Amino acid sequence: MTSTAPFALARFREGADVRLGLVMGDRIRPLDTDDLGAADLNAFLAAPDWDRLAGLTNDADTWMPLADVTLTAPVQPRQVLQAGANYREHVVELVAAGLTQNSDRTPEEARAFAAKIMDDRAANGEPYFFIGLPACVVGDDVPLVLPSYSEVHDWELELAVVIGREAFRVSREDALDHVAGYTIVNDITTRDLVFRKDMKEIGTDWYRAKNAPGFLPTGPLLVPAQFVDGGSVGLRLELNGQLMQDGSTTDLLFDIAALISGASQTMPLLPGDLLLTGSPSGNGQHWKRFLRDGDVMTGSIDGLGTQVVRCVAEQPADL
Repeated sequence: MTSTAPFALARFREGADVRLGLVMGDRIRPLDTDDLGAADLNAFLAAPDWDRLAGLTNDADTWMPLADVTLTAPVQPRQVLQAGANYREHVVELVAAGLTQNSDRTPEEARAFAAKIMDDRAANGEPYFFIGLPACVVGDDVPLVLPSYSEVHDWELELAVVIGREAFRVSREDALDHVAGYTIVNDITTRDLVFRKDMKEIGTDWYRAKNAPGFLPTGPLLVPAQFVDGGSVGLRLELNGQLMQDGSTTDLLFDIAALISGASQTMPLLPGDLLLTGSPSGNGQHWKRFLRDGDVMTGSIDGLGTQVVRCVAEQPADL
């Protein structure tokens, strides 16, 4: 779970409470309001003073082994925005596959046509967003309960931007000034609920498909933006030790600045909010293999550490 960054933030369980902590290597120390110079985490992220926290790394008396604590989600967002269809290679594959099945194009022609569509979209289009429920944000200390109403729950490993200073109608040039840090999110999706069956004209139903309890495993670390090149990090997800996703944010159709700028045109992004950047190819829909009871997903992003999510089947309600 450790990061290569000099230090990071985390939240850990202390009895029935959750405390904020400063992580350095394999150690963690609690942070109080005096340490932060702010009332809480989101207040700190509104004007993050990372030098203040760096000065605490030399305090030898208050550290604990990281292995001795239980980490939970490192953020408390008030809003969660998610970018869809934002990895070029992934979307080209999907569009080309559809064209090959439903037209006379050869696979090569279909891929070339799909690539042109994506390049036109990147040059002239706008990012596609939908919203998630903050209540779905949990740490990987919470097992992922697979709802019994479906057998096609899927994974989508994503780099998540943690907003710092409030962003409202910001330009792409200024957008990165509003990033406090980054974390890992696995955006769980129930595939057979994505499209409405009772009225296809309505289109997608992201509420039902993506917002069951625990469907946004997050963390375990919040790494300051200064330690992460969000535009060039690798993402890897293993399912029971088998590599399923292996991508890089260099393949984003709309980069992080474009996403922040685009999302901020409608509603202010608040300190501590999450902005998910999309997921590379290799999800369960691609492999025709979906999540089952007992599965273990191990997701890692360069510089952000590793997240381990354990899946359990939903138990029948007591009668």
